[in-house]
Amino acid sequence: MELEAGEPHAGPWRSVPLSELVGLLDGASSKPVGRPRIVAVDGRGGAGKSTLVELLRAHVPRSAVVHTDDVAWHHAYFDWAGLLAESVLLPLRRGEAVDYRPRAWEKRRRPGSIDVPGGLDTVWVEGTGVLRQQLRPLLDASIWIQVDHVTAAQRLLDRDGAAPEQLRLVEDWAREEKPFLRREEPWTHATVVVAGSPVLDKLPPGHVAIAAPLPYSR
Repeated sequence: MELEAGEPHAGPWRSVPLSELVGLLDGASSKPVGRPRIVAVDGRGGAGKSTLVELLRAHVPRSAVVHTDDVAWHHAYFDWAGLLAESVLLPLRRGEAVDYRPRAWEKRRRPGSIDVPGGLDTVWVEGTGVLRQQLRPLLDASIWIQVDHVTAAQRLLDRDGAAPEQLRLVEDWAREEKPFLRREEPWTHATVVVAGSPVLDKLPPGHVAIAAPLPYSR
């Protein structure tokens, strides 16, 4: 694996059902009263965050997903923590529903909003950079999805195409993502480390591979 500086190899990997992963996340903090549990799902662009979070959302029926890409849309690759905290995480921690239209959505007339209803058990907050120092106090638990940056970049191209404009976007993203991850080292603060590749593709349905013991914590 082509890992970032300071990111040791995880493993050995252990295949567990989604129910066990959810149990580990639930056990990371006491059950919140009057609000949902807030769980971050972090990893490189192309790590498989959206895939995993949809599996988790389906497994926990009273849950919803917030994508940081929606907060960051036409704003910045990584300079969005304040927007997420003030408009999404803090209201959730107060037990409030969220109906948020970022300024860029208004300016560019994007329809809809970032909508999280009240009365949920869990809110999954998915995106590269969500497990940063600035936001960790607002989270109850977290996942880091480990995948090497070569595989992750190829996944982005496979997903979005390899047109010159898309190649430039991947390069621009990498120029900001790499120093950000080296500075923040989000893997050192994850409740659970989940395999993004190639282990994930070989598991039975409804299972994920987690690192046991947790390799990164300080």
